[in-house]
Amino acid sequence: MADKKKASNMARRKQEIQLQQEIETQEEWEDIMSKEGLYVVDVYQEWCGPCTGLVANLKRLKNELGDDLLHFAIAKADTIDALEKYRGRCEPCFLFYAGGVLVAVIRGANSPMVMRTVTEQLQQEHKVIDGTAERKEIKDPYISMVDTMDDMDEDEEETEEGRPASKKDGKQMRFKGELVNFGDENDRSQEAKKEVTVAIIKPDAVQAGKVDEILAEIKTQGIEILKQEERVMTEEEATNMYTHLQEEEFFKDLITFMTSGPSHILVLTKGRTGENIINNFRDLLGPTSVEEAKEKQPESLRAKHGQETYMNALHGSSSEDQAMRELGFFFPDYVIPAAEGKPKLQRTLALIRPDAFKLHKEEVIQMINEAGFKIALQKEMLLTKEMAEDFYKEHKGQEYFDELVTRMSSGPLMALGLAREDAVEGWRGMLGPKELDKAKEEAPDSLRAKFAVDDVMINQFHGSDSEDSAQKELEFFFPVQQTMAVIKPDALGTKDEIIEKVHEAGFKIAARKETTLSMEIAKEFYSDHKDKDYYNDLVEHMASGPTMFMVLSREDAVDGWRSLIGPTDPEKAKEDSPESLRALYGGDILKNAVHGSSNTERAKDHIQKIFGDLKFTCDGWLVKEDSQMEVPSDQTEGDLEEPPKQEQAEEQEQEAEAAKTEEEKPQEEEQKSTEEAKPSEEETPKEEEKAPEEPPKTEEEPKQEEAKTEEESPKEEEKSEEAPKEEEKKEEEKKEEEVKQEEEAPKPAEEEAKPEGEGEAKTEEPEQQKTEEQTKTEEPTPEETKTEGEDEKKEEETKTEGEGAA
Repeated sequence: MADKKKASNMARRKQEIQLQQEIETQEEWEDIMSKEGLYVVDVYQEWCGPCTGLVANLKRLKNELGDDLLHFAIAKADTIDALEKYRGRCEPCFLFYAGGVLVAVIRGANSPMVMRTVTEQLQQEHKVIDGTAERKEIKDPYISMVDTMDDMDEDEEETEEGRPASKKDGKQMRFKGELVNFGDENDRSQEAKKEVTVAIIKPDAVQAGKVDEILAEIKTQGIEILKQEERVMTEEEATNMYTHLQEEEFFKDLITFMTSGPSHILVLTKGRTGENIINNFRDLLGPTSVEEAKEKQPESLRAKHGQETYMNALHGSSSEDQAMRELGFFFPDYVIPAAEGKPKLQRTLALIRPDAFKLHKEEVIQMINEAGFKIALQKEMLLTKEMAEDFYKEHKGQEYFDELVTRMSSGPLMALGLAREDAVEGWRGMLGPKELDKAKEEAPDSLRAKFAVDDVMINQFHGSDSEDSAQKELEFFFPVQQTMAVIKPDALGTKDEIIEKVHEAGFKIAARKETTLSMEIAKEFYSDHKDKDYYNDLVEHMASGPTMFMVLSREDAVDGWRSLIGPTDPEKAKEDSPESLRALYGGDILKNAVHGSSNTERAKDHIQKIFGDLKFTCDGWLVKEDSQMEVPSDQTEGDLEEPPKQEQAEEQEQEAEAAKTEEEKPQEEEQKSTEEAKPSEEETPKEEEKAPEEPPKTEEEPKQEEAKTEEESPKEEEKSEEAPKEEEKKEEEKKEEEVKQEEEAPKPAEEEAKPEGEGEAKTEEPEQQKTEEQTKTEEPTPEETKTEGEDEKKEEETKTEGEGAA
């Protein structure tokens, strides 16, 4: 069995060798360069190997064409001198040679582009052999740049060793005035450039005054115009431009047409890298034939603005190689901008209002997809009148408000969360002006003009006007959820890449924890799978090493995360959802990299098991335990900013007052004890007899207290002076009550018999001790509890007596 398998592999390898001739030496290279026909050469290095992904397609193409002029080869750059400049690059690179001359270059495993270029160049080579065309040699743009830099003088800046930098040790050279770093000799990779395409708005569209309209449609698709220029092409330029069509019957008419007036030349890209701009723009153009475009793609630019076959309004580069040739033809000095980092997607809310939803839902969705938007969120719902009023409350008072609310609540509508780099402006550009008359006049192809409803003054679509508005409006229709995300032990080594994709998908990581599960916790976590055959293996795997747990917040978080991770089986994920996390990082059904809760209830249960009881703000962030902030579920993001500050201020103020009270309390008690002690020191039998005359003496008592307090505790005097008058009155009333209590309380016979001065001196120290004991003891003594009722009665009697005396 093993021998049969080995024989099969050898046979398959032999077929591949027969399809692609192996070139490993300079002599072999020179041999194929001397032969007739088109050679498609896959240049590779030994450490990374040739591109095997296209072998099946190349073989199929070879069989379909059955052309003896077509040859395929793989060439090892490590050992071939002619390919020295291709060393240090691992990306697939296909060189097209005809008669020993380079006629095309394609970088990357772009199967459609390779197949198309093979067909085009093979047709061209037949014409060359027949003598009806000339072979056009090109230069590889990358190799041309390397050669240019190699020919330049070494940069005068010195290296750390103190000698001039050279191409051998620093690769720092001036190119078009800029200092470029090449790294070491084995790494000649240049800075990645954006992919671009060249577009021409032809003379017929320019003369018809359609340039601005076409430019607006291009921008609406998220395409960036890097450079533009209006020029009249000469006959020579037009001939060189369309040399590939010189055998066509209309060639002369085409040259006459292209030189009949000014054309508008554009350099286009899209997004941060320009990836797939050539195909995207050609899709926007539509078929070359205007009649075919009108039939198959009525919304394409050629269908809208073209007249006949070669007067089809616009041109676009058909391949990356052609784009480079045309760029050099029209803008030889233009430097393509460097590709930026990974794109940051914008989100916006799109509403298809009830009337348009009922009549044109499918058509609108198709146009949204064609415009390059990703539908991240989608919901069909029926708004109540109150909900519509709440959503459009900023428009209350406008004359259209009542009709707007009525229309919005008249039937089901569709709410969409759209994602694109320029989602807000891109969607508003598709919508057109809000006023229907203005939309129909200025932007007849806009959604609001195209899908207007007769006798209805309200337009049929809504779009957020800013990123902040988009966030709040998305939260209105798609409230934030939490879900549990798990990076399993088998994928923990790629956690940084996975977390980056989590952020790219718009999730917030509200909480995270990296831990190794015990068998008991793993069993509990996967308790809903305990009846499955794989349960024990799953539990053992989850307890086999560190696991990353994350609480993710986003609109529609549960379904959104499950969509991002893909099918359970990584093999199925690679077929159905090749960009999903399980397709990218999973190994098999057991070791499939990540896990996600299946519904909101399970998400809450899983979060509670791993993280305990958590609270979240309305925008999905975790509420910290020490903040003590309760956030209503309907609170918007903007509302979160101010309330926490107010609560903190109130809490700080309360804490300060509490601290102040704690500081003053002992001093007040000490003062109170001193005041209680003072009447007993001054009391005499005469004072007892003159009790009714006590109220008039209250004016003198504060003065005596102040004098005494000044000697005994200056700090207490400062406190009492700062106290409000009302508090002083209350203190006086308390003192009167306390004096009465002291007078009524039974006193030792010895103390009553002693003279006034002696009693005063001897009672001072015991009274101070008593005061300290009272300060330490907060609860009343049994005697005080016993006489509490009597004290209240005596207080009323004292007040009555005071009033009577007054």
